Parts: sequence; C-alpha cells; structure tokens
Amino acid sequence: MAGKPSGKRKYTTITIPTPIFERIQGKINGTSFSSVSDYVTYILRETGSEVALMKSGKAVDKIAEKLKALGYT
Repeated sequence: MAGKPSGKRKYTTITIPTPIFERIQGKINGTSFSSVSDYVTYILRETGSEVALMKSGKAVDKIAEKLKALGYT
C-alpha cells in the first residue's frame, strides 16, 4: 500500500577504496561492529551529529562538557 511505512530500512551501496575497507576491517576485529557497513554507518551518524551541533552553536558547550567529565575545568 502506498503511503504506509513498511518498517523495513532502505539501503544503498557505496564504494570505497579497497585499502580503506581492509583497514576498517582490521580495526573492527574484536569489537561489537559486525561489518564494515555497520562501522561506517556509525561514523557517518556521529559525524552528522557533530555537524548538527556545530551548526546549532552548541559544539563548544558539548566539548566543554566532555572536557569537564574528563576532569578538566
């Protein structure tokens, strides 16, 4: 039915250079990431969140919070 969400996520394919793929594959061994796609999706979401913070002017506040949590004042 048109207009009703199916509940399924839609995906597309991107290409990256093989050496980068292999480097990521090595980096995620022993982590909770099940694939290079999972890791790249995570990185893209994180980067998007940071860009949104910068655009909203909250980036400095967020960085200050992180530094304070690490013990810097």
